[in-house]
Amino acid sequence: MNILSYSFLTALGLGLLLQYWLLGRHQRHVAAHRSQVPPAFAASVPPEAHFKAADYTLAKIRMVRVGLVFEALVLLGWTLGGGLALVDGLWQQAGLAPLWVGVALVISVFVVSALLDVPLSLWSVFVLESRFGFNRTTPGRYLVDLLLQLLLMLVLGVPLVWALLWIMGELGPLWWTAAWGLWMAFTLLVTWAYPTLIAPLFNRFTPLRDRPLRERIEGLLGRCGFRSGGVFVMDGSRRSSHGNAYFSGLGTKKQIVFFDTLLDTLEPDEVEAVLAHELGHFRYRHLLKRLASMGLLSLAGLALLGWLAEQPWFYPGLGVTRESDALALVLFLLVSPVVLQFFTPLGSLLSRRHELQADTYAAAQTRAEWLISALVKLYRDNASTLTPDPLYSAFHDSHPPAPVRVAHLSAVMRRRPN
Repeated sequence: MNILSYSFLTALGLGLLLQYWLLGRHQRHVAAHRSQVPPAFAASVPPEAHFKAADYTLAKIRMVRVGLVFEALVLLGWTLGGGLALVDGLWQQAGLAPLWVGVALVISVFVVSALLDVPLSLWSVFVLESRFGFNRTTPGRYLVDLLLQLLLMLVLGVPLVWALLWIMGELGPLWWTAAWGLWMAFTLLVTWAYPTLIAPLFNRFTPLRDRPLRERIEGLLGRCGFRSGGVFVMDGSRRSSHGNAYFSGLGTKKQIVFFDTLLDTLEPDEVEAVLAHELGHFRYRHLLKRLASMGLLSLAGLALLGWLAEQPWFYPGLGVTRESDALALVLFLLVSPVVLQFFTPLGSLLSRRHELQADTYAAAQTRAEWLISALVKLYRDNASTLTPDPLYSAFHDSHPPAPVRVAHLSAVMRRRPN
């Protein structure tokens, strides 16, 4: 072990302690406010729904705690525990060309990691979600989804990893600039192809048949100057009763997708307001801004990897003795989240600002009270707690808490001319 080993263990331990401390705050805050619906929601959220949301949140906290410890143990097993060195040694004996040994190592590590996550995922889906009445998937469908995810990992991951390792080995000290270009091209390609090639593997998407609602949506799109590849309903109810709506794709492939569970819950006014919120993200170019920030972060990460891969202390400091491009890549992908977790609040802050901007846009294009009504229903039906711990929420939540969003929209209403 060297100074990197001790630094890694220190960061891992501090991160685990930080997450447990935040979860403890969140648990105590939710439990302390379980018995009373916040006054702003007393008329729209019945006590039973508030109790359910609190109990659901507390149950998820217990599961997250187990998951955090499990993930830390798996990471230690891969690194200082010798797991990576073992898998690398096995592939070295397979008689493959060096480049393909690297590809096999990277892919096998992430396939095994995905399989190790299955027990906790099974508990989440078939115990936790079922206990609170959300799960609608079956063991057969779960297995098919898992196999499809693994197949996609191979179909998309093998060519990408092969190209990355070839670039690392053939293009000299500044290989990371070419690797960054490859990564950004891959990201844009997957984003563009997701609506038509990937998402239909898991769900059915049918054009919105409700003519009056479709006409309202088309009118909103026209007012906002937005062109899309269609408005679709996704059969989310096959797996869960949670509701949602989202945009996917790029350019002419952009699609508006509503979960069927959401359409069953919301009134047409509320659906229009939810869509206006999503259009607000495009109006303010939030997607492009996030892609740009992700691009800068990935460029910095690849530059750092390029430097670390040349340092003799990098490999033994994280549990391997042989130096290779594949080992450098895997080690970096496994260990970098340990450091990046301390910067999570910055991303959460930016995301919450974007959400409030989109809420303001929706209130201008429709009516603030419609969006408030929709948000209350979504928080209620998804059992999202109305009383998160403020510090936990600031660290983890990409959306502002319900009271903050409702207060923001109420302020917009008060400023609106009569």
